[in-house]
Amino acid sequence: MYQARKFFDQEFFHVFNRSIAHFKILNNSINALRFIETLDYYNEKNLGEKFSQVKKRKKYFYNNLLLPKESSLIKIISYCIMPDHYHLLIKILEEKYFSKYINNIENSFTRYFNIKSNRKGPLWEANFKAVKIMSDKQLLHVSRYIHLNPTTSSLVEKPENWKFSSYKDIICNKILLKEILTEISIDNPSRYKKFVENNIDYQKKLKLIKNLMHD
Repeated sequence: MYQARKFFDQEFFHVFNRSIAHFKILNNSINALRFIETLDYYNEKNLGEKFSQVKKRKKYFYNNLLLPKESSLIKIISYCIMPDHYHLLIKILEEKYFSKYINNIENSFTRYFNIKSNRKGPLWEANFKAVKIMSDKQLLHVSRYIHLNPTTSSLVEKPENWKFSSYKDIICNKILLKEILTEISIDNPSRYKKFVENNIDYQKKLKLIKNLMHD
């Protein structure tokens, strides 16, 4: 019998999910931006309407997913939107809303994608996965892993060239690591960049080995 995980305020999680059959649901700018907008919109208590209703009336503007709002449900520490899956490194701020938040995002994007593509049925492989972060060191390494996803998959040479990720913001904005993302134990953008990019080749090799083992 499936037992729902309990989430608590101030806990950290690596949250991710993949599309059914690795279907490329996020492989263009329009879809990836829609998903990012959805992440931002539902990260707030007491919303009165669905995101699709808002989009019908007006253009939606969001600032930066890494900047928490006053009524945020989660704090996003790192993220990466890949062609067939997403990664979020988050801190829970409102435990009772967290599962609903992720479900709202996935359901909202499913409705959008199905209408746009004239299809029916589920879009995601299963329920979202949430791996609890147990230490500062683990958080730092998961952040690196998330940011290296595009290079590991050979989509770009450098992680900052991937538009749908928090990496470029973090290495270009000194304020983020020093004042906002203080959970990341490296507070200097240059040192964080070196920490991340020194691992590009190693992470690619790990993926190659994993793929060979499944062939």
